[in-house]
Amino acid sequence: MNFGDLIPMVLFVCIVYAIKVVVDARVRSRMIGAGGSEELVKSILLDEEQRRRHSSLRWGIVLLSVGVGFGLIQWFGWQEVTPGLIAVLALATGAGNLAFFAISRKVS
Repeated sequence: MNFGDLIPMVLFVCIVYAIKVVVDARVRSRMIGAGGSEELVKSILLDEEQRRRHSSLRWGIVLLSVGVGFGLIQWFGWQEVTPGLIAVLALATGAGNLAFFAISRKVS
């Protein structure tokens, strides 16, 4: 892959993320400025923080399990894309999501 093709994609992702951050900040600012009760604002911000943590936990577990799947593929020496290879990656992704579900239930 040519790295010149990668630059516009990364730029697009960075612009989208920057817009998301700005919109989230404006929503928080308006929520605080609207004069809502302090308890309501605090509960919404705490819920948002917990969702962000759970999202990070989910992606960490899923990416770790997909990495294990790729490691297994490398270890067995599979070179061609076959249904078995795809099944290993799907199984690793599913196992990661199930592990997240189990961990999040224990945490919550």
